[in-house]
Amino acid sequence: MKNTLKRYSFFFILMVINLAIILVTPEIGQKSLKITGDNLLEMLSVIPPIFILLGLLDVWVQKETMIKLMGERSGFIGITIAFLLGSAAAGPLYAAFPVAGVLLRKGSKLSNVFIFIGAWSTTKIPMLLFEASSMGWKFMITRFIVDIPGIFLIALMTEKVITAKDKKLIYENAVDLD
Repeated sequence: MKNTLKRYSFFFILMVINLAIILVTPEIGQKSLKITGDNLLEMLSVIPPIFILLGLLDVWVQKETMIKLMGERSGFIGITIAFLLGSAAAGPLYAAFPVAGVLLRKGSKLSNVFIFIGAWSTTKIPMLLFEASSMGWKFMITRFIVDIPGIFLIALMTEKVITAKDKKLIYENAVDLD
């Protein structure tokens, strides 16, 4: 029970704040409650499909295959797969982190996971199409060309900066997510 309270303490604090706002200024409180409800519904519409896909990835892709395709010795193929997986994704960035956890558990190289997250956050195909239609092809292509080297540089530099102890801790935490 104590563990559950600690784990969801942020949620409970936000709930108390929402209730306090409703009591102090009902108009703003109702607006806050509506926004909270809308966000909850959005999350409930995104999270189940992501977890179904994660379960399938976990069962269908053997660890040896993932190590071969995205592991330490995967080279350009691993980078390409990580980038394409992130770019083909749909949904908010918070949905990328459970996928990243499965990739780590399956033996993906840390920089490939960083590339996956970077691609998910900046080069998603639906987002690129939206940008092209609303801001023009020139803007979209320019931003895309600038983002690609940035994603790779940040991923590689971050992996180099992280100590071996921290890498081990990241992989251990990914395994503990089960």
